[in-house]
Amino acid sequence: MTVVTGDAKSEADVAQAIEGADAVYANLSGGRGSSEDIIPMAQATVAAMDKAGVRRLIWISSLGIYGEVPGEFGAWNTKVLGDYLTNYRKAADVIEASDLEYTIIRPAWLTDNDEVDFEVTEKGELFRGTEVSRKSVASEVVRLLLHPGEELRSSIGLDKPGTEGDRPSWMLSDSTEHLSE
Repeated sequence: MTVVTGDAKSEADVAQAIEGADAVYANLSGGRGSSEDIIPMAQATVAAMDKAGVRRLIWISSLGIYGEVPGEFGAWNTKVLGDYLTNYRKAADVIEASDLEYTIIRPAWLTDNDEVDFEVTEKGELFRGTEVSRKSVASEVVRLLLHPGEELRSSIGLDKPGTEGDRPSWMLSDSTEHLSE
């Protein structure tokens, strides 16, 4: 694995970053206070991968981009994430319209718990849990990179079983202060 830096909105920078790669793992953010940059990041990633002939993409997105989070938790998630969901959905649309062998991962709200414990929901299924550990997401990313023929052209949700509820267990109020840290 090689870690590189550059402007993820620049097709040239992305092309340089993925030169010689077997696969691309993209865990990008649309930026502080705005998520609009995620769309040109998706466009640059797809274009650079097409030109380089790199086929496999693991793309981290967000739960709720398809309106798949039900009930009170879904309403809370939409309220807190707002335009992020719209823009991350547009980025997912770019990925899904490509000819890449992609897997879009839509994790629940992330925890720092030292555990690998998750369930998978497919696109079109309702999301079940409210949270998942970063370690669980990393485990699935590594599994997909080691088994590149699995979950092709799919969008999967990851959550910890038994975390159903109105919001993540660590979220005690409507505050979004934690989002800026």
